[in-house]
Amino acid sequence: MSRMDEHYVDPTPYDPNADADTGGARPELDMPTGKLIRRRFFRHKLAVISALFLGFLYLCLPFVELIAPYGANERQADFLYAPPQGVHFVHEGEFVGPFVYPIQAEPDLVNFKWDYVQDRTTPQKLRFFCSGSEYKFWGLFEADTHIVCPAEGGTLFLLGADRLGRDVFSRLVYGARISLTVGLIGIAISLLIGISLGGLAGYFGGWVDATVQRMIEVIRSLPELPIWLALSAAVPPQWSPVAVFFMISIILGLLDWPGLARAVRSKLLSLREEEFVRAAELIGAKPTRVIRTHLVPNFMSHIVVSASLSIPAMILGETALSFLGLGLRPPAVSWGVMLNDAQNLTVVEFYPWVASAMIPVMLVVLAFNFLGDGLRDAMDPYS
Repeated sequence: MSRMDEHYVDPTPYDPNADADTGGARPELDMPTGKLIRRRFFRHKLAVISALFLGFLYLCLPFVELIAPYGANERQADFLYAPPQGVHFVHEGEFVGPFVYPIQAEPDLVNFKWDYVQDRTTPQKLRFFCSGSEYKFWGLFEADTHIVCPAEGGTLFLLGADRLGRDVFSRLVYGARISLTVGLIGIAISLLIGISLGGLAGYFGGWVDATVQRMIEVIRSLPELPIWLALSAAVPPQWSPVAVFFMISIILGLLDWPGLARAVRSKLLSLREEEFVRAAELIGAKPTRVIRTHLVPNFMSHIVVSASLSIPAMILGETALSFLGLGLRPPAVSWGVMLNDAQNLTVVEFYPWVASAMIPVMLVVLAFNFLGDGLRDAMDPYS
């Protein structure tokens, strides 16, 4: 290359739209923040799949009575520990639509358990949008419509039955309503306390900051599982399932706020010296207005990510408490209550489907973690 080539300047003016089709970085500089966050988030495939999966689950929660073939505590005394019934479409080479084969219980006197034999000669066709067990829809009015029902006089155990002859799939569907909402209520309490105390500590400093910091250190010094057990054991056993549910949510929220409060405090310590905060103070804005209007929106992305990563911890907390018998109690149904019935390893060995609740717990926790990772990457201004 000659010396003239080294000092050559392209006379063509720069076109800011020239890199739009090449994936260059320049168009992102002029992109609105919301659009840029969405674009980064959609690049995270696992986060998008997790968001769709969680959205589908939460959309189904108001309609669990329609989705479940049976009631949560509806018993089939002749089908204790019945195995899962597979859904078939073809019988003896002919397409007959969705159906299941009927099962019949036979005692196994060697292993002291029930064996179930399929009758593959008489398929039982499934019914859709049919009348089944009665329930109170949204707690307002009586109804008996289900999306899918077994044939008249037949059974439909998609995931088998438990020790009392209750359909495991129906209990999983009903249990999702409690297990998925307990995290939302708990995180709402945690956000309220964490933002309030962390905001006051970061904005005022001094003795307010010292007091909040000591509170955080005391709560963090307590062993988490024993304090959960102690607080849950203090719940009166005569309380209704709804009261116990809200108390468990409050307990989880009261023990989860220190981490968020410390993050809010550290962020406000750096933001309170900014010029826009000083300007708001000079025109007479009250501290609560400065915190609520000017400071909190500037780290809302961090709050959203923290909330998405805290919800699975609360779901696991409720599951652990109910599994140990100190959380929700029957007749309430949650995934933790269902796992409490699967504590007997001998039963799980013979009837593994009674431990099916651990699968949705794992999937939901993983989905929330992937979603939190995707939101964190999308909202990171330095990514």
